[in-house]
Amino acid sequence: MFNIWISKFVSSMYVIVDIETTGGNLNNGKITEIAIYRHDGNKVIDEFVSLVNPDSYIPPFISSLTGITNEMVESAPPFYQVAKDIVEICKDAVFVAHNAGFDYNFIKAEFKSLGFDFSMPTVCTVKLSRKLLPGHASYSLGKLCDALGIANGARHRAAGDALATVELFELLLSKNNGLINPEDPYTEFSADGLHPQLSIAIIKELPNETGVYYIHDENGDLVYIGKSKKIRNRIITHLGNPKTKKGLEMKQKAASISCELTGSELIALLKESQEIKEEKPRYNRAQRRSRNQVGLYHYRDRKGYLRLILKPNSGVEIPATTFESLKEGRDQLFKWIEEYELCQQLCGLYDGNNGCFQYQLKTCRGACVGEELDEAYNLRVNQLLTKLSYGYNNVVIMDKGRSNDEIGIVIIENGRYLGWGYIYEDTVIESPKEFKDHIKLYNDNRDTRVIINQYLRQKKHKKLIPY
Repeated sequence: MFNIWISKFVSSMYVIVDIETTGGNLNNGKITEIAIYRHDGNKVIDEFVSLVNPDSYIPPFISSLTGITNEMVESAPPFYQVAKDIVEICKDAVFVAHNAGFDYNFIKAEFKSLGFDFSMPTVCTVKLSRKLLPGHASYSLGKLCDALGIANGARHRAAGDALATVELFELLLSKNNGLINPEDPYTEFSADGLHPQLSIAIIKELPNETGVYYIHDENGDLVYIGKSKKIRNRIITHLGNPKTKKGLEMKQKAASISCELTGSELIALLKESQEIKEEKPRYNRAQRRSRNQVGLYHYRDRKGYLRLILKPNSGVEIPATTFESLKEGRDQLFKWIEEYELCQQLCGLYDGNNGCFQYQLKTCRGACVGEELDEAYNLRVNQLLTKLSYGYNNVVIMDKGRSNDEIGIVIIENGRYLGWGYIYEDTVIESPKEFKDHIKLYNDNRDTRVIINQYLRQKKHKKLIPY
């Protein structure tokens, strides 16, 4: 039923980092040495170690501490010459260091001076040690390693301290069942309560990419559908150490996990919403209940005027937009009436036989008493409906694909959501309507409208093609 993406992916990548500097803070310090060890969750698979010319003076007390002298760094490469190597070894990894804020902020500052934004998820082995190895008198790297029997023959040198941190990190990984969630790294992952068919190894091999995931019970039945930009991290959160009754029960029921990558977060949201409605998984009950209970609808009356009306969502008609309550809908509709110069009576917010209250104040153009022609009034109503209908009557939303040469597409036509699909970057499209040949059709509903409108407002998409 669903595509399973397990064997193609490897576990989380980490880079264990240590630096030496000319001083203890960003205002008076520059990097003099850097060591980075790339770790796949089991072992070190790559390394980068280099002295760095700080282009500033190393004080004698720093030299006596680290053993790095001004003469040693005189012929070393400046940071900009090693920056590319650092970016490459750190790609798609989690930044790990003892007192991570110190090392990470120094490196980030060096990149900032080059006009580059260095950004990575971080894990601090000081904080993680306090969580997983409680009871030590000191959590400094030297004293903690002494207490744990971790050797370090080159203390206060980047490679020596980084390798000691590698050993410490491996110990912490083992204490946490080999799983650390970079989004919530200091929450323990407990294997207690996992279904016998679901191993830690399976969870570690899940992709940490954008898509939809499916949790199945031992009979293969779906019990939960979710979407995430990082599937593995989300599964670790679900099953790691749940506190609620629902979370504990789902952890016990989860016998297998499958997933389908989408690349696009928008497509993942649409796919998740559609499949929850179709499959009705046991633990998606809250998501099946829409919070948007009131809809704004329109119809043409016998005189030709477009009328707006707020009423409970039936699940059959598709509203122009939705609200959590009638009060919220009325408050917003009053604002739109003022913005688009609409009639309160024709919007269902005023009862009377002699025109609306605004007409009596001479601020309504008189559609309610036939003084304004229906064509002129309807033009402004349609402007509002177009705004609410994704802002476009016909548009192709282009977004990330599942690979570098692929593009995700979502199509709106005649103000309605048609569906989503994928094209390759070299696909020949002579007319925007040809995009429809590459999508699967889906039903438009109030939930898809909320999803798409929010995504467009946040401007996460790559490109819009109106037509």
